Amino acid sequence: MTTLVHAQRLVGLPDEESGEGWIEVDGDRISDVGRGAPSRTPEVVLDEGILAPGLIDAQINGAFSVDFADAGADQVREVAVRMLSTGVTAMVPTFITATVDQLVAQVTRYEAARRTSNADGRATRLLGAHVEGPFLSPRRRGAHREALLVDPTPGRIAPLLELRDAISYVTLAPEREGAREAIEAFVAAGIRVAVGHSDATDDQVRAAADAGATLVTHLYNAQSPFHHRAPGVVGAALTDPRLTVGMIVDGHHVEPAAVRLAFVAAAGRVMLVTDAVAALGMPPGVYELGGDQLEVIAGSPPLRADGTIAGADEPLDANLGHAVDSGITMVDAIRAATRTPADALGLADLGRLEPGARADLVLLGDDLRARTTWLGGARAWSADDTIHEGPDATVASGQL
Repeated sequence: MTTLVHAQRLVGLPDEESGEGWIEVDGDRISDVGRGAPSRTPEVVLDEGILAPGLIDAQINGAFSVDFADAGADQVREVAVRMLSTGVTAMVPTFITATVDQLVAQVTRYEAARRTSNADGRATRLLGAHVEGPFLSPRRRGAHREALLVDPTPGRIAPLLELRDAISYVTLAPEREGAREAIEAFVAAGIRVAVGHSDATDDQVRAAADAGATLVTHLYNAQSPFHHRAPGVVGAALTDPRLTVGMIVDGHHVEPAAVRLAFVAAAGRVMLVTDAVAALGMPPGVYELGGDQLEVIAGSPPLRADGTIAGADEPLDANLGHAVDSGITMVDAIRAATRTPADALGLADLGRLEPGARADLVLLGDDLRARTTWLGGARAWSADDTIHEGPDATVASGQL
């Protein structure tokens, strides 16, 4: 049985516009879409809010007091369930610099938890891990431990290559010795590569893209800045069409003018990421990131003891609002948290409202915060009763 959903504001159709529209859901997939009013009476009517594809967070270290680096299966599952309240229906947990052996253990433990959690389809979909380090620049290390930073030699990357099915992408600095060979090896194994925590020149970044790198980790932060005679990582990221650039738009990491610059220069290539730590969804206090303590003070991002910003505590739906406040259109902001990360990660059936795509959906309020989240057509979380049934509706509160 199909279910027709009519929304006054719909974002995520192939036309990449906002306005009245409808989607038809058959089981856990979208079977048809269109603009304007549907030709038959819908089962579900959304007179308020903005219906969009479920959000995809491609970089998150933890949330709700849980740091993925030392999380057990129950904790991973708890985060996956609670992330639905932020409108996120798929996410990439991040594991920051540690020894290679420690990273292998962390990713292996996470992979077991991921498979168990994903099996029942009632929580945010857990994607393969993001390994951020230890192949980073000490000059741009940010919150990563300098003593653990190393070159990506064949012997060091071999254990990570063995985990190819558990890793979505790896962040490295392309100026490190052996980086080009490492990029080629990761890509050949099906693991994507991001440039990040890097002091590289723009030529070195373009050489990394030649070798197969396709991503840039948290644009502007922990990377060589733009200069008109030394464009650096930022210059390459903004001008090389092969690179999708992650960006943390939480009101702290990137100023509004720089946000606007990125969306203009890298149009269609910006993906919003939270880079959230265990403090997401929690009150001010002390939390952990990769074994180090962070302090969160109201109104400020998480900080290490030396004052270094270490991740963020804003959810992805809040980043949408910050992006719009920075001058980005609502449609572009939503695309940056849906279709763009899906495309960057090779997820052809997520992040869009098109026939064949999974019916992972979010209803956003006027403030762009999540109000209701669906997974595979099933209503998985709701903050209120903004949804009401049409005259022929029977299942608006559950399965679409």
